[in-house]
Amino acid sequence: MSHVLTLIAAPASVAEAVLSPSLLPVMADALRALGAETGRPEWLAEREAVDLPFSGIAPDQASAAARAALAERPIDAIAQPADGRRKRLLVADMDSTIVTSETLDELAAYAGMGEKVAAITKRSMNGEIDFATSLRERVALLEGLSVEALEATWAKTHLMPGARALVRTMVANGAHCALASGGFTWFTVRIAKLCGFTTHHANILLDDGQRLLGRVEEPVFDRDAKLTILTRLATENGLSMAETLAVGDGANDLAMIGAAGLGVAYHAKPVVAAAARARVDHGDLRAVLYAQGYKAAEILPDGD
Repeated sequence: MSHVLTLIAAPASVAEAVLSPSLLPVMADALRALGAETGRPEWLAEREAVDLPFSGIAPDQASAAARAALAERPIDAIAQPADGRRKRLLVADMDSTIVTSETLDELAAYAGMGEKVAAITKRSMNGEIDFATSLRERVALLEGLSVEALEATWAKTHLMPGARALVRTMVANGAHCALASGGFTWFTVRIAKLCGFTTHHANILLDDGQRLLGRVEEPVFDRDAKLTILTRLATENGLSMAETLAVGDGANDLAMIGAAGLGVAYHAKPVVAAAARARVDHGDLRAVLYAQGYKAAEILPDGD
């Protein structure tokens, strides 16, 4: 079969067997109703992830049909060509993707600007305002904040479930994994070390050794910079764009998600979820591994 539809259940629903063998004929019928041929399902993880091979219809048709048939079930559906599923380059956003929070918003709380900065962040991530302009505006509100607030914010920063598993597994299989964030290198260097990213790229937050200056080093690392990192790393590693993977949640991730061989909107803002060819609304970051055809036994541990 030329294509594969991967169904991935939310981890919390696995015990309830939401994704069960009895559901697979329903999914196959949904594809066949559009003129597809379907093959024998292959389980990647019992009750959690399964591949359904198909041919004869486009991936976006298969994804749409699967989501309609799934209705309200907490199951993600990702359709793509069967060949070349395992990617050799990952470029991942950090805030609300690899970590559970928006680090700039958390930092702003120590300056008494949490709500104001969070409101600007929300508009930026929804694509309502230019990212570079919004970043400069938000960072300006941090002028004079003690650098100790960075450590305090770091202490409250937590990895997204599946983050280590995603990066460690791909690196172990020869992939270059890059963290690309509109946030700050102060955090990305720590997250990169914690997860095992090969490289990290972000904005440099300026300070005088004691307090923040309210500026970042120019140029701002924005949407276009993330796309540049994706294409540059692909070239440097001798890879085609088809061999690349990008994952993120905000509007500044759209360019790299659209350009990558597999672009994944992860628990994303509506504008991003609507534009991405693949999306994970229910699963954790191990879903990105299942989408590449990794089986549970191949996935490295997510813990320390």
